[in-house]
Amino acid sequence: MREIEFALSPAEAADEKNIVAAITAQSGLTSLNGWQWRILRKSMDARSKFIKILFRVGIYQVQEIHSAQVPLFESKNVSNASPVHIIGAGPAGLFCALQCIELGLKPVLFERGKNVRDRRRDLAKLNKEGILNEESNYCFGEGGAGTYSDGKLYTRSNKRGNISKVLNWFHHFGADQSICYEAHPHIGTNKLPQIIENMRDAIIECGGEIHFESKLIDLETQFGQIRKILIQQLGWVNIQQLILATGHSAHDIYELLNQKNIFIEAKPFALGVRIEHPQSIIDQLQYRCEIRDPYLPPASYSLVEQINGKGVFSFCMCPGGIIAPASTRQGALVVNGWSPSKRNNPYANSGMVVGIDEKDFKDPHPLAGLKYQYTVEKKAFDAGGGKFVAPAQRMTDFLMNKQSSSLPACSYIPGLQSVSLSEVLPKIVNDALVQGLKLFGQKLQGKFGRPGYLTHEAVLVATESRTSSPVRIPRHQDELTHPQITNLYPCAEGAGYAGGIVSAAMDGMRIAEKIYANLHPFGD
Repeated sequence: MREIEFALSPAEAADEKNIVAAITAQSGLTSLNGWQWRILRKSMDARSKFIKILFRVGIYQVQEIHSAQVPLFESKNVSNASPVHIIGAGPAGLFCALQCIELGLKPVLFERGKNVRDRRRDLAKLNKEGILNEESNYCFGEGGAGTYSDGKLYTRSNKRGNISKVLNWFHHFGADQSICYEAHPHIGTNKLPQIIENMRDAIIECGGEIHFESKLIDLETQFGQIRKILIQQLGWVNIQQLILATGHSAHDIYELLNQKNIFIEAKPFALGVRIEHPQSIIDQLQYRCEIRDPYLPPASYSLVEQINGKGVFSFCMCPGGIIAPASTRQGALVVNGWSPSKRNNPYANSGMVVGIDEKDFKDPHPLAGLKYQYTVEKKAFDAGGGKFVAPAQRMTDFLMNKQSSSLPACSYIPGLQSVSLSEVLPKIVNDALVQGLKLFGQKLQGKFGRPGYLTHEAVLVATESRTSSPVRIPRHQDELTHPQITNLYPCAEGAGYAGGIVSAAMDGMRIAEKIYANLHPFGD
């Protein structure tokens, strides 16, 4: 393999002929006959007026290309293999199941929510009628929270596992190949459901099991191990290993573990708002233009500051996106954001959150952060007046602590209610956001009469509180098991060991590998 790098203009990069010409010129070859090429990395350099698309490409002689390819999913019949029980069919649970199959183990998944298609009806009721199904929503159901809230695959650290394998598996099950080389890969909420279905079909065809609307409601321990679990509608199930891949919003799981005296602990998390701008403003600020070049994607941003020892940062930025109600509990309001694959909606939204730690809880109880989180979510629900109408404030009014006399058009379907957000957010969060936004406004200033980041056209929507879990389920660093329960494997975001789709998927795969190693200490 030879690797070459080059840069093209956005218009040039949109035409494969120009890419081939650049590869030929940079490689010194007279033609690419007898050679194959593959994009290894594609990113954007927007630091100057003339934006460039940067490529790193691998070229191979045709007879050698097989050695450069990452293997795709390898199916096996595991119908009669040793079962591995997994709670949760989000990215951690699904990728754990797929890895189990490759290793010759039989995955048995229990998912509290509905299958990925049936979830849509419940999301429609939530958005249009304000009716929440506590077991089937943006957080719960097949595919997990990422399926209907964007599908960004931004993790780039291989410390936790094999990123290339995760991205290649997504491609194998239906995602566009570009996710394997884009600097900021994104599948899109409109495309993820079919990919998740394809994964489910593969698991079942290989002899694995997936049970929907099957919630973990109790467990029994003996001699430092979980012996059996009680699954709603199915009854008691005997287990050998139990993987908890329940996501950051399964609060009842934390309460169950605490009730059973299984050690958990409070951990830092973040809390704040969703901020929405017209996408055209973000394009103008980031691309320094009046109108975005049609060959450029909708612009995004990433902002971070330290305010009196508190981190204030943007999170899950969604260009061309939509704000959605991500609540899992009646009477408590949570908002999140997502984008379709084309990112072609007229608004850009991002979480803007403040770090919260144990000093802010002022309570040593392991569920203190959970209580703190719920208190704010309840205030937001009450302030909106019910049916998941969200309290909101124009950005400029928020900085002046003035209730907005009107609110701009917004992508949030249940609707907005003008509220002074200082009455909803904890003072430490509100004050840090005010100072942080002022500094962000200095970084992203409008020019030539155009609005900057701090604009009357931007709106703050409360509350963004599920960036991560406020509870950690501890585990041994190497064995990945709970220090108290030797056959319990806390996994991914819900346990405090991941922060997105890719890192959750890698954590699930890593646990499958550890279980296999424990079952086969001397190899095959």
